[in-house]
Amino acid sequence: MELSKIKHISKNFDRPDERRTFMGHGHLDVLNLTDTLTIGKAVLEPGWKWSKDVAPLAETSSCEAEHSGYCLSGVMTIQMNQGEEFQIKQGEAFYIAPGHDAWVEGDQPVVVLDFMGFKEYAKGKKAA
Repeated sequence: MELSKIKHISKNFDRPDERRTFMGHGHLDVLNLTDTLTIGKAVLEPGWKWSKDVAPLAETSSCEAEHSGYCLSGVMTIQMNQGEEFQIKQGEAFYIAPGHDAWVEGDQPVVVLDFMGFKEYAKGKKAA
């Protein structure tokens, strides 16, 4: 459905269109608003690390998704393939380029909304 023809769409994460469970520490709830507009809410539990919990599903050596979102809770460290590290914390909007690993810091879950990178996230052959 073309966005310019839509007047209203409303969905709730209490009833996501899809739930994708990671290998060990969390899940992703997906709302498909249109064919091209997807919003994801990831709950990343303490101990979650992309290279352990999502890489086996994605079947890539690093996260190749481009992310634009907002952190609702927790602290997450991102390490770019070139070695640069930075953190995303509760209350921060963020952009992350493709080519990275990430992990939860501490004992509080990280909850993020992503407006760009979760349409195909964690949907490799092993996820099916």
